[in-house]
Formats: sequence, C-alpha cells, structure tokens
Amino acid sequence: MADPNSRPGTVRLAPTPGVNSDDSASQALTEALGSSFLLVRFCMLLLLAAFVFSCVFTVNPNEVAVVLRFGKPRGTGSEVLLKQGLHWALPYPIDEIVRIRTGESKSIRSSVAWYAISPEEEAAGSLPAATATLRPGVDGHTLTSDGNILHVRATMKYRIADPVAYSFAFRDATNILGNFLNNAVYHASARFTADAALYKDRTAFTDAIRGRLSQLIERANLGVTLEPLDVEVSAPLYVKDAFNDVIKAEQARSQKILESQGYSDETVRKAIGEAKSLVDTGLVSSNSLVQTIAAETKFFRDQLASYDRNPALFRERYRITTLGEVLTNASDKFFLPERADGQRRELRINLNREPASTARKDNNPPGR
Repeated sequence: MADPNSRPGTVRLAPTPGVNSDDSASQALTEALGSSFLLVRFCMLLLLAAFVFSCVFTVNPNEVAVVLRFGKPRGTGSEVLLKQGLHWALPYPIDEIVRIRTGESKSIRSSVAWYAISPEEEAAGSLPAATATLRPGVDGHTLTSDGNILHVRATMKYRIADPVAYSFAFRDATNILGNFLNNAVYHASARFTADAALYKDRTAFTDAIRGRLSQLIERANLGVTLEPLDVEVSAPLYVKDAFNDVIKAEQARSQKILESQGYSDETVRKAIGEAKSLVDTGLVSSNSLVQTIAAETKFFRDQLASYDRNPALFRERYRITTLGEVLTNASDKFFLPERADGQRRELRINLNREPASTARKDNNPPGR
C-alpha cells in the first residue's frame, strides 16, 4: 500500500500487519531444534540397537564360554559355563568373554629325556649322528634303577573335563601339564631297569608313567581327562646297535623256547593219544576175550549133561566135530591109510628148499 504523504513518483511499502521478524526467527529456530531432536533420537535409537547387538554373542559347537564380570566368572555352579547358542553379556570392560574349546583332543610331548634332534631330522625320520658321550644341556636322558642311561619321550593326549578349573585355577595349565609329564618320565625310569623299560616290560613302564601323571593331575585338580599315552624308549645312540643285538638275541631265544615248547606239547599230546588208543584197544580185546571165554564156558557147561549120559559118545562126536573144523580150514591134507600088517606108516616131510635149477649152457651162442 502506498503512503499518501510521499512525494509523487515515490512508492513506499508498508509492513504487513501481524507479521514480526522476531517471531520468524523463533519459528525457524523451533523447526531447526525439532529436526535436531529427531536426528538425536534416531542416533540414540541406533546407538541403543548397536549396544543391544554388541551384548549378544554366539557360542560355537565343541566349545563353552565363561563371562567374566570385572574379572570374576558370572554365575554359580553349572550356570558359569555357557554352552552352544546365543547368549548376552555387557560390553568390555564390564564383561569379558572367555571361550574354551572342550571337544578337541590336545597333546603335549615331554621335553627333558630325549636326544637332541632337529625338526628336519624329525620330519625325515632319521637319527642324529651318534657321539661317544652325552652332551650336557643338549641331550636329555634318564637314569634307570640299575644305573643305565636311557632316552625316553612321552606324548600325552587329553581333553578338558572342567573348563573353569583348567582356564582359571592356573595361569598356564599347558605348561603345568608338560612339567607333570616330565616328572612322570623321571619317576618311572628310576623304578625300572634298562632291559625292562626297553623291551622286557614296556607295557608296565608305560603304565607307570601314566599312573604317576594321573596322580599329579588329580592332586592339582587341573580339570583334564587323559587319553592313551604314547611312550618311546631308546638306548644311547652310540650303544644302540649293541642293545638291538641283545634284543634280537632275546627274541630268537624266546622263539626257540616257544618252538621247543610247542614241539614238547605236540609230542606229549601225541603220546597221550597213542597211550589212550592202546588202553582202549586193550580194553576192547580184554572185553572180547572175557566174553569169548564166558561163551565157551557156558557152552561146555551146557554139554556137561550130554557127557555125563554117555562120555564115549560125547568124545567121539566132539572128535568128529573138531576134525571137521580142522579139515575145513586146512589148505593141505595128507591121508595115511593103515597098513595091512597093522604097523604104523612113517611120514617124512622134506623141509629143505628145492634145489636151484642150473642154467643150461648153450654151446652154440648167437653170433658164434
């Protein structure tokens, strides 16, 4: 709207009624603050979501987890161990998550009683060069009960049975287990002779190492379970060949003893079998003879009545029966009729060999 008091040709604008510059600024500030609050709320929601997601963690298979709150395990009893699945914990440094693998088998090898060998020689399966003496501080060894020197290397395998005791009762349970294994090797070696530990009683030597190791682990409550133990025993390298010869001789001796024992057992069994067969045959023959004699006895007793009635007739009948059996079974028969003068005939039998026939000499041989 133009001002009437203004000069001609001059246009002056009048302010719009009801509009104030301070109100516009306040409105703009209000709108800006509203937008900022929305952004802040959105950021807070994002931070809250990130906080919530950061508190969730996953425990994988074959492992358990322990949440340490300000350095101490959270929960009591079985609640301390968190098994496979999703779990919740406050962010570090309030809570710290310690993961412990329990499903895998761990192994530790003794390190104090084996000769010095390089990794390359170990991988190739070759032995280091033999020296005339042991090198102090380099070649490990043990002393046996009979004063001999042996090299012993034991490899133990174990599984974690109590994760809390294994992880938090000691600073380094693996180092302690290695020391226990070395102690068990020395302890068992001092109670066996060299021959027994090398080849005569290897099983008992291994059991002695395992028994000592189990005793130490149980006493310390390390929370592990032992698996089969592998023990290697070797004589010093410079006398290893001599020990091997002794072992071969002992094995040959044992083989000969076993063969002799087997032959002895077989001979005894055979003799017992033959003796039993002879006894059985004798019993059968004895029973048969007894039965035959009993049958003949019964037969003669049955003929007694006939003999009592007429002995002459019985004798004649019995003679005829006997002659019939003899003549039936005889292959050659000679009959001697009685002489007219009543004298006995004389029978002569030539028992000499027949004279050998001489070959006739041919006076006209072929080609003469």
